[in-house]
Amino acid sequence: MAKQKFGTAPVFFTAISTILGAIMFLRFGFAVGMTGLLGTFAIILIGHAVTIPTAMAIAEIATNQKVEGGGEYYIISRSFGLVIGSTIGIALYLSQAISVAFYIMAFTEAFKPLTAWIIDTYPLLPWAERLLEQPQTIGIPALLLLTLLILTKGADLGVKVLYTVVATLAVALVAFFIGTTDYAQANEIDFFNKYTVGSDLGDLVPTNPAPAAAPDSFEFGTGTIASMQAAPPPVEDPAPSFPRVSFFTVFAIIFPAFTGMTAGVGLSGDLRDPGRSIPLGTLMATIGGMVIYFFMAWKLSVSAPVEALADTDRLIMAEIAWQGWWIIPLGLAAATISSALGSILVAPRTLQAIAADNIFPAPAINRWISKGKGENNEPYNASLITVMLAAFFIMLGALDSVAEIISMFFMVTYGSLCLISFLNHFAADPSYRPTFRSKWYVSAFGAVACFGLMLFMNSTYAAIAMVFIGFLYVYISYSNPDKRSMALIFQGVIFQFSRRLQIFLQKADKEEKTTWRPSIIAASDSTFTRLGAFDLLRWLSQKYGFGTYIHTIDGYLSHESSDESAEIKERIIRMAEATDSRIYVDTIISPSYTSAIAQIVQFPGIAGTENNLLLLEYSKSNGEGLTNIIDNFKLIKSVNFNVGILSISERGFGLKRSIHIWITRAHYESANLMILLAYVLTGHPDWERAEIKLFAIFEESTMETEEQALYERIESGQLPISRNNIEILCRREDSDFRSVMNRRSHEADLVITGFRTEMIKRNGVQAFDGYEDVGNVLFVNAAEEVKIK
Repeated sequence: MAKQKFGTAPVFFTAISTILGAIMFLRFGFAVGMTGLLGTFAIILIGHAVTIPTAMAIAEIATNQKVEGGGEYYIISRSFGLVIGSTIGIALYLSQAISVAFYIMAFTEAFKPLTAWIIDTYPLLPWAERLLEQPQTIGIPALLLLTLLILTKGADLGVKVLYTVVATLAVALVAFFIGTTDYAQANEIDFFNKYTVGSDLGDLVPTNPAPAAAPDSFEFGTGTIASMQAAPPPVEDPAPSFPRVSFFTVFAIIFPAFTGMTAGVGLSGDLRDPGRSIPLGTLMATIGGMVIYFFMAWKLSVSAPVEALADTDRLIMAEIAWQGWWIIPLGLAAATISSALGSILVAPRTLQAIAADNIFPAPAINRWISKGKGENNEPYNASLITVMLAAFFIMLGALDSVAEIISMFFMVTYGSLCLISFLNHFAADPSYRPTFRSKWYVSAFGAVACFGLMLFMNSTYAAIAMVFIGFLYVYISYSNPDKRSMALIFQGVIFQFSRRLQIFLQKADKEEKTTWRPSIIAASDSTFTRLGAFDLLRWLSQKYGFGTYIHTIDGYLSHESSDESAEIKERIIRMAEATDSRIYVDTIISPSYTSAIAQIVQFPGIAGTENNLLLLEYSKSNGEGLTNIIDNFKLIKSVNFNVGILSISERGFGLKRSIHIWITRAHYESANLMILLAYVLTGHPDWERAEIKLFAIFEESTMETEEQALYERIESGQLPISRNNIEILCRREDSDFRSVMNRRSHEADLVITGFRTEMIKRNGVQAFDGYEDVGNVLFVNAAEEVKIK
């Protein structure tokens, strides 16, 4: 027989029973007493500014995919990737495990009337009396009993007690709202409850003097607070007689009261219509809980004085409720044991899911934690770890501090869920098709609110949490190098951002270019035998320029050549990563060098700018690659490209300490481009100590005229270089320009010189001969003079 599927009710009841939990009974009166009615309303609104976007985000994500083992961890890790996901997942697990301790500690508060009655009724030894007053006396046995129950009964126990817990909570709330006190009857209702919130929410400003302090003894059973008659206002010291706590400290203590809306998400696989039940049940519980908390704040403010409300040693709800002496402790016990039960069910499963992803460094640890028992793979070992962690925090015994720690980890988790929803909206992945959709701005606001409130609540705890999460991320990333791949959600966001940016740049009205920035595309079929072009491109693209490297593959497009192309591309990407290069790499399969060049010169620039320099290379020793360049030079110049041809020698780029630029009168048009490329090159750390020297060589007969013309160009700013960096040489009519260069630049690590299109047309391959005594030479041909300001 098929398993009966659930409707919306279990989602709603699971969430509302967690929302209306321990904090409501134990600390909500404290919040009203400390911040007043208006301040408590602000706490409720600010808290739900986080929880409502999170509820919408979790409903959206859960209706797009089945939430498997680990609940929220599964969503986060499958969205952000395993490294980031497991980092947040460990923080999530800690919040869930610490929540077990928190709820057990709250559970012990329900026994305070009983322990007080035992101490007053029976004569006990002093040590026995002190032992009975300690919350750990009841907390540790309760934790062990709960653990035994979970390990023997498993997850089925949770569903069975759900409706009983909800019914008990409903009775407790009805008893609270119908209860009355002499204080409420004797005092006129003051909407702002004696205090308003000043410009700083942490500053409480008295508006009416507080009445006389409440007596220490209260009568239970009638639902009234006895002997609370209005007293004449004190003449002096109208401030409260209890220690003040800042607004955001109170918020941090109260915030866990509003959480729990994600509790029903784990039922997604057991619902008839999760696309309807999860959003409806989650949002109904979140908004319904908010409404109840508003009315509770009003009820508390009119039923007891602020001194009684702010006293954390008193169960003030029990003193207000009808038959509160037994109904409210029973409701507290039911709520806390239900919440503890939920946490102790969820926390081990989160830890088990993290270990199943092999996140921890030792495989043996992962196997031991992820190992389950029985048909349902109950997380037995993970439960033992959770119980020990919970026992540690129970022994600490500080309920409010534990609440603040939980709030920090909840904020990280909720902020992550809102961020996932926002990024999925922006990534526009067609596979992301939730049946319920939140709004992107709601999710964005929720994420910002979560991370911002962490700092306001407790900056010390927030700093510790951030350092802890940062340490976790570095450690997990280091110990799991195989899991560092970028998650699809980030890829989608980057692709969408890049697409929109490119379209914006294409459509935007652009100012006329007054400066030149290199946007270089390099092509080579010998990437793995001659690295010169690859290295030069990555140096030029490090800081000032943009670079695209294309490896050409000779052949026709086929399944085999496509696989080869993908493999070569991966190799080049690894080369770029190893050298920390900022270049984009790709491959082209083409049957001829001519068709490859025709495609390359039409490539779009990667940064929204058109490519303006084509970089090619050949081997100086055997001339390999030069013939192809010469044969296709006319095609290259048809698109008016600046061209750089790198002649690679066996010496390579040497020590990268000297760059020599050689110009003649015929190279004036390319001179600025050569100088600029040299300066851009020195922007890379490998070349930052290099000395740039410019040699201007002229024939003896025109030496004086040419020298004067050169200096005039420098003075007018047409050549961006100091006269101190220029050496003017005289070439006798019986000597060759190349012989002078070979003699003066034989130790230079890179020589840059110009060439003219007519020289290639006239001399062909021989135009690049005669440079045997120098190292690598970059021949530059500018399509037009580059103007530099």
